[in-house]
Amino acid sequence: MRKVLKVLGLLLLAAAVVMAILAWRNWDLIQRVFLGGVKVYETVPPQIPANIPRPAVLVFSKTNAFRHEEAIPAAAKMFDALARQNGWGLYQTENGAAFSPEILSRFDAVVFSNVTGDVFTPEQRAAFKAYLENGGGYVGIHGAGDNSHKAWDWYVTSVIGTNFIGHPMDPQFQSAAVNVETHAHPSTASLPDRFDHVDEWYSFDKSPRGIPGLTVLATIDEGSYKPGSFMGTELAMGKDHPVAWWRCIGQGRVFYAAAGHTAQTYDDPQYRQFLTGAVQWAMKRAGSDCGSDAASAAGPAQGKQPK
Repeated sequence: MRKVLKVLGLLLLAAAVVMAILAWRNWDLIQRVFLGGVKVYETVPPQIPANIPRPAVLVFSKTNAFRHEEAIPAAAKMFDALARQNGWGLYQTENGAAFSPEILSRFDAVVFSNVTGDVFTPEQRAAFKAYLENGGGYVGIHGAGDNSHKAWDWYVTSVIGTNFIGHPMDPQFQSAAVNVETHAHPSTASLPDRFDHVDEWYSFDKSPRGIPGLTVLATIDEGSYKPGSFMGTELAMGKDHPVAWWRCIGQGRVFYAAAGHTAQTYDDPQYRQFLTGAVQWAMKRAGSDCGSDAASAAGPAQGKQPK
């Protein structure tokens, strides 16, 4: 009996050592995903070239929580190409100190490319908020709308408009049918009425439809994939499961797209055209002002309720 207990003790010790080694090797990931993220804040801004032409886009991809290791570089490569094709000035950074009034004033829109976690100091938060309210543009992609931003209530409520609750895990990536609700917006102008797309599909605690001034652009058909559950939470949202929408904050324009987890997405010509239209709109280089846009796209958000 003593030998058995000794063997069991050695096995438990060996298991503990293995677990400790694995935890040590993956400590950064554990912190980012399970322990509320890391706390890294920059105070020295990047050296941005003085001759960036307008209109200009600031692509920001800092992650203090889960990092989309494949999507972020794929998106960076895509934005390089889109900037050349469309004549945009472009600067890409993960330095939160770029969010100062002086630097932001040089850009017509900012893109949160899978930004996750609490990434700003209070001063940087204030600068971003003022930038949007005074006419700047914002495009958020995928992780920019997950639950790692919950410490910043203004961002979750006024920018995204709803709370992420999870994504499918079995399988994680699925093809789903996307229904375009309006072609009045530059992002969806060239999209078909319905198409299939493979991604990690986010679910939210409620549809943002009905928020004053917010227009849903596209939804997914839950009958075309399996939402399932995430850590015990049922992910099905029913007949109204938005995955792209826009709104205005003060004089600024806000656009969010829930798709964008995989690197392959950024090679998809349809998705690239979708984001091109989103950025052009956020920069006020396409589409009319918010009041006029809201009127022209009122059908999906107000008149045409989801079936």
